[in-house]
Amino acid sequence: MSNDNNDANGSNNTNINITEMMANVGKIKGKKTDIQNPELWDFPMDYPMSIIGHEGEHESLLNEIKLILGSQFPEFDLASIQVVPSRTGRFHSARVNLRLTSAEQVNALYAALAEAKTVRMVL
Repeated sequence: MSNDNNDANGSNNTNINITEMMANVGKIKGKKTDIQNPELWDFPMDYPMSIIGHEGEHESLLNEIKLILGSQFPEFDLASIQVVPSRTGRFHSARVNLRLTSAEQVNALYAALAEAKTVRMVL
């Protein structure tokens, strides 16, 4: 909402309350790993994902990802995981393509990956 006021010199001062204009911006619903707008997701869907590991954690990253994906997606072919080094070779990313069926499944996956010790970032 804006208020127009003239000060003692006759100039016009305008005050704008920005929080009224952006009421829900910046508020996270649920846990930080939960998807924020599940109504925008169209399930079931194929979902490509890159899971980036910490430096020097190539083998343990792959093993941890296999444990997580194997437990949450029993039908997923673990042999289809592609591990790719970064340009400099310091980091590795595991690329997977998952078949997701619900928002709860996405939330559980991201929560498990956030808890994984070898995972640096998920894209």
